[in-house]
Amino acid sequence: MPAEYTQSDQFRGARIHLCDLSGLEIRDCDVTGLKIVDCYGGNVSLGGGFERVVVNDVDVTAYVEAELDRLHPNRVLAREATSAAEYRAAWDAIEKQWEETLDRARRLPEAKLHEQVDGEWSFVETQRHLLMASDAWIGNAVLEEDAPYHPLGLPAGGMPAEASAKLGLTLDATPTLDEVLAPRLARMATMRRVVDELTEAELDRVCGRKPADPYPDKEYVVRRCLTVVCKEEAEHHRYAVRDLTVLEAGARTE
Repeated sequence: MPAEYTQSDQFRGARIHLCDLSGLEIRDCDVTGLKIVDCYGGNVSLGGGFERVVVNDVDVTAYVEAELDRLHPNRVLAREATSAAEYRAAWDAIEKQWEETLDRARRLPEAKLHEQVDGEWSFVETQRHLLMASDAWIGNAVLEEDAPYHPLGLPAGGMPAEASAKLGLTLDATPTLDEVLAPRLARMATMRRVVDELTEAELDRVCGRKPADPYPDKEYVVRRCLTVVCKEEAEHHRYAVRDLTVLEAGARTE
């Protein structure tokens, strides 16, 4: 088993020199100021949210973002929505892309939908995470429901286990796609109702709750909550279709 380091600051500011780092995986970490200098290797993969990325003295930030937007135009709708009409348009597009992608996923054997590609969430786990996102940002923050969290929700990896348990989440559950989609599609229908009834005044309303206890104590306005959900949907759809392509190729060769 490879060594694993979690929630540690022991590498902050470190200098790693003349070491074999092949196969190193850095996940869910703050890498602000990371420098990789005079290194070499094949199949170097970089993914995440970066303010600025420079490769061999060339700033590629704008190029990468533009290419992602070209390939996944719903990212733009999700990111740039500011009016009630724009949020409705973004959700229209998100609903349509997931309808098509769910039809595509159902053509694979159920077991494939539980496979992880390169250590990323499986297709079913992705649906569980988006269920959690809706529960936190819409059910809890915007609508202030009495029991907003479904036990099949899957939070981001940084949420402590005790916080997940407090929300009633069953992280080790192994539901089928249909079992996850029952609450997931219900939450999507709730989002549909929210954006259909949305007014410009409602967008600036300060929510009475934050998404969940682990989140910072600050004001959360409705527009921010809607933007988070739309961006989560768009980005995780991008990951899902990327991995479905791999799973489909594997299914054809089996």
